[in-house]
Amino acid sequence: MLSRIAESLFWIGRYLERAEGTSRLLDVHLTLLLEDPVLDEEATSLVLLRVMGIDHEASPDHQTVLRLLGWDESSMTSMVAAFQGARESARRSRETVSQEMWEAINTTWNMMRGNRLQHLPAHRSCQLVRERCQVVAGIADSTMSHDEGWHYLMLGRSLERVDMTSRIIESAAYNADSPSAWSQTLRACGAHHAFVRTYRGLATDQQAAEFLLLNRLFPRSVLSSLEQAEEALTALETASGRVPRTGEAHRMLGRARAQLEYGALEDLMQNLPERMSQLQATCSTVNDAVSAHYFDGSGQSVWRAGVR
Repeated sequence: MLSRIAESLFWIGRYLERAEGTSRLLDVHLTLLLEDPVLDEEATSLVLLRVMGIDHEASPDHQTVLRLLGWDESSMTSMVAAFQGARESARRSRETVSQEMWEAINTTWNMMRGNRLQHLPAHRSCQLVRERCQVVAGIADSTMSHDEGWHYLMLGRSLERVDMTSRIIESAAYNADSPSAWSQTLRACGAHHAFVRTYRGLATDQQAAEFLLLNRLFPRSVLSSLEQAEEALTALETASGRVPRTGEAHRMLGRARAQLEYGALEDLMQNLPERMSQLQATCSTVNDAVSAHYFDGSGQSVWRAGVR
């Protein structure tokens, strides 16, 4: 496969997952502000912007957060800009992306462009982005051959899911004083129903964090996403004639998975924000390793603090 096409598919996966993850972060942020009247709006907004890699010197309110992470096309961390990146990557790989997938991406972009999301209530805007990303993912799953190109798409999606889920968990850890922080975080990840079924009743914040980090059966958990990324890399390494699990990217993913899987949960909880930041740094390093090995000469993309 041409490195240009492989890179585009990889970034379609990343951008779609990033748009969806950002919509989930925004949704939980807005819900926390509504449900907890004593929550400091400025401090909470600063934390969220910091988690997303934005240094904001002024005193932000929820409108600033909505602009920077929501519908500002010039903000590289907004969900609209992420979807725009997915569309551009899909345009570059039209010969590989299915017609139905391209139409779903292009239609969604036309629904978002020109600040159209601002005319909807904020929660509805987040829901729309989330649902459309899931529509595109479902169409890709059912209309693309699950060949080498598919594995590049899955690698990008899984890697971004690790990054975004770790940011959602980090945000919850900073807002742990709010009684509904972890409950809303579970809802933001689409995990609340699965979590309640797993624990069958009242559960602690630590169990909520454990579920989002370590539950193998929940597809958005960090551990499950790391395993999916490793599986995609194994398929790509096998297709390229290499012995699987020998690349630098694979070693870094395996090391991150082993630290989560075999580490003590109590130690993890004591330094949760720092450990989530380390995971994000690992994702950035893996991205660089994948780009250097598979996309060399195609105009590599750089991923730093959520900015391409």
